Amino acid sequence: MLQIQLFTFNPIQENTYLLFNESGECAVIDPGCYFDEEKTEVKSFLEMKGLTAKLLLNTHCHLDHVFGNKYIADTFGLQLQLHEKEQAVLAYAPTSGLMYNLPFDNYQGKFTLLKEGDIVKLGNDEMVCLETPGHSPGSLCFYCKKQGFVIGGDVLFQRSIGRTDLPMGDHATLIKSIQEKLFVLPPETVIYPGHGPSTTIGEEKRENPFF
Repeated sequence: MLQIQLFTFNPIQENTYLLFNESGECAVIDPGCYFDEEKTEVKSFLEMKGLTAKLLLNTHCHLDHVFGNKYIADTFGLQLQLHEKEQAVLAYAPTSGLMYNLPFDNYQGKFTLLKEGDIVKLGNDEMVCLETPGHSPGSLCFYCKKQGFVIGGDVLFQRSIGRTDLPMGDHATLIKSIQEKLFVLPPETVIYPGHGPSTTIGEEKRENPFF
C-alpha cells in the first residue's frame, strides 16, 4: 500500500509528493525543492524512513514543479519520467526562473516518456497515467485505482482549476480534460493537487465554481 508524504516547497508554495510502500521503494513526484534546506529535507526524510528513491516523475514542467529535478536525479541516480510534450516546457523553465528571480540548474539527463494508459509501478503498487492537457500541453495525472487517489499536478484544485494564461495553456482543453478524465472517476477519489489542500472528485463536481 502506498503512503503519501507532502512537502510544500519554494516561494510559489508548490506541493511535492513522496510516495512509498512497505518494500521501501519511493517515487518523487514534482520535486519543487529550491532552497538547500528543502533539498536536505527530502533526503533526510528518505534516510529516516529507510527508503530508496526509485522513480522521478513530473506531472508537468512549469518551473515550480521542476526546481529539484536535477538534485533528485543526481543524488539518487534517477532518470526523469514525463510526457513528451513537456520537454519543451522543461527547456523553457530556467527562462521563467529568471523572470521570477529564481534561477536554478535544470535537469539535463535522458527522459522516459509517459503517455495515456502507461502504468507506473512501485513494488507491487501501481498508478496509471492520465493525459490531462490544458494547464500545460503534456500534463499527466497519476491515478491509483486500488487506493482511490490521484496525484493531479495543476489540473484540478479545491474549488478551482489550473491557470491557462501561461504559454501553451488552453482553457477549453483543460475543462475537457477534467470532465473526461477526472470527473468520470469514483466520487470518493481523493485529488492531491500541485498547490493547496486535497479534495475529492465528488466535492469538485458539486462545489467547483468552474463547473
